[in-house]
Amino acid sequence: MTGNSRRAKIEAMLVDEPNDDFLRYALAMEMRKDGESEASIKLLASMTRQEKPHVASFFMAAQQLVALDRIAAARTFLRDGIEEARLQNDHHAAGEMSEYLSQLGESGE
Repeated sequence: MTGNSRRAKIEAMLVDEPNDDFLRYALAMEMRKDGESEASIKLLASMTRQEKPHVASFFMAAQQLVALDRIAAARTFLRDGIEEARLQNDHHAAGEMSEYLSQLGESGE
């Protein structure tokens, strides 16, 4: 029940701050915990397409896609995320995503 109450609080805060990246990311994590991976990935993907893409969302979406055995889609998120992280001078995130991408390998499902 704790997860649901946390999610309810996040959703309530999002009513007042619908564009808050921290809250939207937290909601995506709660969705993941609740077994709603598709909804979580969809929310994260939307955050990667906003005016200033949310770098961590690329990585988290990729990790969830790997868990669903959708490796090609995960690689796409990682490649796009690395590029965006570099554009935003987030070298730490770019490095983490590069490492994860190399662990996945370059091809094959």
